[in-house]
Amino acid sequence: MTELRDIELAALDLDDTTLLSDSSLAEETESAIRAAIDAGIEIVIASGRAFKALPARVCAIPGIRYAITSNGAAVVKNPGGERIMSLTLRADEVMRVLEIFEGELMEVFVGGQAYCDAKYMAQPLKYGCSPRYVSYVQTTRLPQENIAEFMRSNADRLDSIDVLCRTSEHMDELWEKTRLLQNAYVTSSSPRLIEISDKNAGKGAALGRLCERLGVLPERTAAFGNGDNDADMLSFAGLGVAMENATEACIAASDAVCASNDEHGVAKILYEMIGAKKA
Repeated sequence: MTELRDIELAALDLDDTTLLSDSSLAEETESAIRAAIDAGIEIVIASGRAFKALPARVCAIPGIRYAITSNGAAVVKNPGGERIMSLTLRADEVMRVLEIFEGELMEVFVGGQAYCDAKYMAQPLKYGCSPRYVSYVQTTRLPQENIAEFMRSNADRLDSIDVLCRTSEHMDELWEKTRLLQNAYVTSSSPRLIEISDKNAGKGAALGRLCERLGVLPERTAAFGNGDNDADMLSFAGLGVAMENATEACIAASDAVCASNDEHGVAKILYEMIGAKKA
């Protein structure tokens, strides 16, 4: 396991990791991020969100130069969102998704923007959205009257597809169908969400490509996460840190477990890194 003093880059998942459970950024965590950057640590956002759905307050922190978005389907420069690496789903795989999940509620990410079915955006709770994410959905998505037709029209441009599940049982049923996909990376960041992107995507793979570009060795990286979609990133990093509130798969992939997101776990470890570098 990599020593704290050797960390040159730290990749931070956002929801339920860096952000509080109300999706806000605690002052303690923002201060720790700024201090880490001042100490020479490259801070990288690593999120399942589309770029335009990233929290403005996080993106505005000076020194955050890169963001891994859409579960590794895109790596962009911050600010601005200029793509330096991009993977889109194969058009035939998009058509396969439409066939397999016909009639299911879906949202898609195109060029860093999220689009969803108009009826879902109008009444998220009716379609299984957690109350804590209603505002997020309604302020970051653009509605489409026919999301399936939108997907067909943009089949060669999709960064990723989310299949929205009404219940955990519905999630289990639909997850079995993902076995029929042939060229996709499939993961989940929440109990009612199936996330589909190109087979070469994934936060871990994207972090590897970014490290190669920056000349940072994998063993000199740290990654923080809480969801199944963070597991490959934590496995890749020299130091994989799972939150106390992480899923079993995420914890199994980690080297260490820190305090929960609401207990500012990321901030505590960042300050430990800074202290180790100064020692």
